[in-house]
Amino acid sequence: GDLDKVVNLLLSLSGRLARVETALGSLGPHTPAEDKLALREKQRLLVAQLEDAKELKEHVGRRQEAVGAMVARYLPAEHLQDYQHFVKMKSALIAEQRELEEKIKLGQEQLRCLRESL
Repeated sequence: GDLDKVVNLLLSLSGRLARVETALGSLGPHTPAEDKLALREKQRLLVAQLEDAKELKEHVGRRQEAVGAMVARYLPAEHLQDYQHFVKMKSALIAEQRELEEKIKLGQEQLRCLRESL
């Protein structure tokens, strides 16, 4: 459960950071200074939160290794491989699902912008 939460947090923060950086990159020369400052502050906060989330992931990884070592004492090798595969795939699938959700959101946002520009 913690792994799911941390992976989702990392993906969420990195997605939000990417959107802020995109917004910063698309600012024109006539953008008010307070808007630029607000986006830079948001970027700074997201970078700090992302670093904290990475530390959490490392902590969860250490706990996962400890649990894996304990599970290894009780499971036969075949079941242990299944367990390890499950844990590995769960993270990958969560990341893939989140990435697809972000791509859908981005596509919808781009579509909305295109419709508004017409």
